[in-house]
Amino acid sequence: VITETFDLKKRFTRSGPGEKKTQSLPKLALVAGLLACLAPFSAHAAKSTQSAPPFSAHAEVPAFIEAMHEEYGFDVAHLTRQFASIRSNPTVLRLIRPAAVPEQQRSWERYRARFINDRRITNGLIFWQENGAELARAQAIYDVPQEIIVAIIGVETEYGQNMGQFGVLEALATLAFDYPPRAPFFRKELEQFLLMARENGVSPLTIKGSYAGAIGIPQFMPSSQRQFAVDFDRDDRIDLRESTVDAIGSVARFLNMHGWQPKAPIAVPATVTGDPTELIAAGIKPVQPLYALAQQGVVAEGDADRPAALIDLVSPGQATEYWAGFDNFFVITRYNRSSFYAMSVFQLAEALRASREIAQE
Repeated sequence: VITETFDLKKRFTRSGPGEKKTQSLPKLALVAGLLACLAPFSAHAAKSTQSAPPFSAHAEVPAFIEAMHEEYGFDVAHLTRQFASIRSNPTVLRLIRPAAVPEQQRSWERYRARFINDRRITNGLIFWQENGAELARAQAIYDVPQEIIVAIIGVETEYGQNMGQFGVLEALATLAFDYPPRAPFFRKELEQFLLMARENGVSPLTIKGSYAGAIGIPQFMPSSQRQFAVDFDRDDRIDLRESTVDAIGSVARFLNMHGWQPKAPIAVPATVTGDPTELIAAGIKPVQPLYALAQQGVVAEGDADRPAALIDLVSPGQATEYWAGFDNFFVITRYNRSSFYAMSVFQLAEALRASREIAQE
């Protein structure tokens, strides 16, 4: 847990349109030269992207459009025109694929450093201060701690700063029709996205998000937005890109509806003797009580009757870090099914809470 104090009035400054910056002529010449060298590569990349046929010509898209017409009443011609304006995005396909080198796939040390750091804690404290009333209201209604809500938004988009600039319709279509390993999942999300856009009276071509189709400050997938998002600012619409208040309420409601237990523990460190392979293979859903895990060589503090799961946080070349994860830890993984993700949310939340308490003393 990080316990440094922070000045909550600090802001990160960004250069605006009215700010002037000067460059020496040699530097400008160097930049111009580099741009000239890169121009052929940029033109080639643009040509490569544009050379892909529009999705309206994809073998599977007409059937998808027809199904959307039959089941939900979408206009075939209108939907066809929308698919005619997008193409398969190679960047989306590159980003969705697992790392080619096994050692790069899983490192808790590297993953943690991305999310538990001074910048994300400082900005989280600012976010908490600016939205304190709405965070308190969300906790009162949904029984989810404020620091957990802040931490999820911090991990997802660094408090709304990085929401993604991919066209969501193009990203989801790319994954639905050109990424066989998860095509059924993304085809369902594409369906939900089109329904969501129609319900909100927004063109699906205008909505930006992540390469995987997640949207807004809390990075909800379309199905989650339709099922769990809430109009928390009471303006008669749900807007997760522009309304921080809607994002706060929606995160809290998501966790609540997935079984968050108020005032219950999330995870505690554990020591392991013997071979934990079978316990790890059993997954991260808490099933066995702590006393049963203790009989199998897993020692952790807490209510002996509370169900837990053994969580392994591995880093290449280092000893594995073990934790006992409880029901609330599992609930966080409903947001992102990764023990690394859930532990980052938990530890960022703990750091935020501790730092806020010190700052308020």
